[in-house]
Amino acid sequence: MRILLSNDDGYFAPGLACLADFLSKMAEIIVVAPERDRSGSSNSLTLDRPLNLQKSHNGFYYVNGTPTDCVHLAVTGMLDVMPDMIISGINQGANMGDDTIYSGTVAAATEGFLLGIPSIAVSLVNASRGNYLTAARVAADMVSHFRENEIQSPVLLNINVPDIEYHQLKGIEVTRLGRRHKAEPVIKSQSPRGEVMYWVGAAGPAQDAGKGTDFYATQNDRVSVTPLQIDLTRYDQLDFIARWLDNQAPVMFK
Repeated sequence: MRILLSNDDGYFAPGLACLADFLSKMAEIIVVAPERDRSGSSNSLTLDRPLNLQKSHNGFYYVNGTPTDCVHLAVTGMLDVMPDMIISGINQGANMGDDTIYSGTVAAATEGFLLGIPSIAVSLVNASRGNYLTAARVAADMVSHFRENEIQSPVLLNINVPDIEYHQLKGIEVTRLGRRHKAEPVIKSQSPRGEVMYWVGAAGPAQDAGKGTDFYATQNDRVSVTPLQIDLTRYDQLDFIARWLDNQAPVMFK
């Protein structure tokens, strides 16, 4: 089995190293990751300059681009044989609820899914204790399950693992995305040259974190597995917007 690994924390991140080491015992591993931390880069592609692929001392490949760039470059140009699966992570911190919109970790997996390859994003919630091995073992469990029970169509799974020892996990739960409150305000500061600077504020606390959500599962020491989709269409508003436009048509298009 051949697995392509990527992330958004950079090719030097401890979570990526732990994941590659653990999975190398059960599959052929190729790592293509960003040359620096690209957290929050979402699904951006670099279109205004060429990308440079280099190989580090530990055998990992790294790209001067985004997580999406890494997977796209690997699958459409670098690899002669397609991977059987793409795994992005292990991210240093959760990617739950609204985080998935901004997450480079999820974006790397999304790109694999769009290219027709089963893809998984794996994140370690909190990560202050550094239980990356727990998340690596969960990822390995998923790989084993996929190998033994192959899914015919591509899937995109967002997995969040509590930052505890593997034996402390209380199981696995298929969840939906929760919701956060709006983000904290930007933080205004001043550079040594007197220039006004702004730092993006922290993510808001969980708002929708009830039973069945990714927040609820991880808070109760369970692994959260959320199947994701790409279609952002809000189907329940199609008829409403059509009627709204019909009412405006004489004004807008006369």
